[in-house]
Amino acid sequence: MGRELQRTYRGRAWREEDPDDKRGLHEVDRTEHAVMIASMGCSPVEETDRLTEMAELLHTAGATVVHRVVQHRDRPDPRLYLGRGRLDELVEWVKENKPDLVACEGDLSAGQQRHLEDRLKTRVVDRAGIILDIFALHAQSAEGKLQVELAQLEYSYSRQEGLWQHLERLGGGVGTRGPGESQLESDRRMIRNRMGVLRKRLGEVERSRETMREERLASPTTRVALAGYTNAGKSSLMNALTGAHVDVEDALFETLDATTRAFSRDGMKVLVSDTVGFIRHLPHQLVESFRSTLEEVRDAHLIVHVADASEDDEGRAARATAVEEVLDEIGAHEVPRLLVLNKVDLLDDEDRHALARRHVGAVLVSARTGEGIDDLRDRLLATARARWERVELAVPYARGDVISAVYAQGRDVTQDAGPDGTTIRALMPPAAAGRVRALLARG
Repeated sequence: MGRELQRTYRGRAWREEDPDDKRGLHEVDRTEHAVMIASMGCSPVEETDRLTEMAELLHTAGATVVHRVVQHRDRPDPRLYLGRGRLDELVEWVKENKPDLVACEGDLSAGQQRHLEDRLKTRVVDRAGIILDIFALHAQSAEGKLQVELAQLEYSYSRQEGLWQHLERLGGGVGTRGPGESQLESDRRMIRNRMGVLRKRLGEVERSRETMREERLASPTTRVALAGYTNAGKSSLMNALTGAHVDVEDALFETLDATTRAFSRDGMKVLVSDTVGFIRHLPHQLVESFRSTLEEVRDAHLIVHVADASEDDEGRAARATAVEEVLDEIGAHEVPRLLVLNKVDLLDDEDRHALARRHVGAVLVSARTGEGIDDLRDRLLATARARWERVELAVPYARGDVISAVYAQGRDVTQDAGPDGTTIRALMPPAAAGRVRALLARG
């Protein structure tokens, strides 16, 4: 039998790193031509939104959509994804035009993917496989690469069946074990072993993260996490808020590794963390692999939900639902939220007023022009200030140690002298206030 079909997407991330690839540079870097297929039964607005998002995913992964096949039905065909008539048309188109791959807007089962590849005689990839490939492209840190590799192996494990079906004919008949099955078991064992190694390494990294997490939780500094749909402008907003220099690109999932920066005013400090963007139906393997990274969101005192103000209401609502689903999955559903509508520079005055009326309490900003950034800083500093406790203590003149402790850990400190001592008032973190009261009581 001829060359075996690749069962998982190996797009630009693979082409840039494969040392055995002998093709010329021009051929390696060329954009792949993709056919997009979809089977959906939704409203026209949602259909357009999903197809546009899929095209953006393919573009980020290094492919261009050259043809679309959309079938409207309540649910995809359980065996072939597309109906037989529409699939027959696609087979003829692929045979004539020879695209590099066929990309499915939805998620395919292992059987659906195998049957489509057998009929189309070309590489077939689903939405989850493309997202995993994009993550592989953008992972920079050692931890990020481990997380992505683990997610890819978990995704491909169930798709090993069928890779060696051409060898099954070589078996010895009923009751015998052919080399095809042996090869399948061997591959699966290798994947399981590699997954075990990756989980062990990630466990070691997680223990280090846990130590840092305990220090972070013990700190009185207010922690704010930026969360939102991918490409909503979280990294740009972080740069505008903190003066950081986080890389910003107009691409999906540009940020994978958590980045934390701080800004302060009047002695009040706020830590701002930028993590991976979310997307509807984010592959479960990625959520599990990046769970330790997403602890930055779960442990925050406030989640700033960044949304794209330039989107239509229906699209923005659908993306907000996708973000909330992921936040619930990682256990962040009880963390307070602040909605920030970014990219308002793309709206006229009428649309801005309408948006403000629909989302009362939201902050309208433009990370590109700086509009609304000072208002957002004020809201975050007010959140930090609200977490502190107003302390009033009657301190004898002989207890200079207590007064020093209040000045060291408090803000807005005032003193009123009396006959027997001084009344000192300050704004302090609750834990620090408790320590100062205990210090005064020990005297």
